[in-house]
Amino acid sequence: AFPPAEEGMVRYVLQLPQKMDESSFKVELLVGKTVRIDSQNRYFFGGQIETETIEGWGFPRYMVREIGPLAGTLMAIDPDAPKVERFITLGGEPCLIRYNSRLPIVIYLPKGVEARYRLWSADGEAKALEQG
Repeated sequence: AFPPAEEGMVRYVLQLPQKMDESSFKVELLVGKTVRIDSQNRYFFGGQIETETIEGWGFPRYMVREIGPLAGTLMAIDPDAPKVERFITLGGEPCLIRYNSRLPIVIYLPKGVEARYRLWSADGEAKALEQG
């Protein structure tokens, strides 16, 4: 159902393990590159993760068509400070998707771009709000 990557792109597939209550979990997709930069400033890449539906199947796939230039804060730092390797992600809101172990998460990225993920879980207990 998931087509192969187009030329210049790479396909990543994440198969999640089954959980007891999958509605209590979310998956955050992180897309970026590991670059050598200073350790003080905050950086991000331009770009966004788009959701497409695979025609005829109805399954979602995630696509980053291009990754933009590196941008960041401009704090003054010691010019002799050593550079460090850091994974820098796309800027903007996080891409949180529903946890579903029955369907793989498939993301297409330009070559040279990395995909990572993080699992988020909710406390099992819903707490009541007080009127105020």
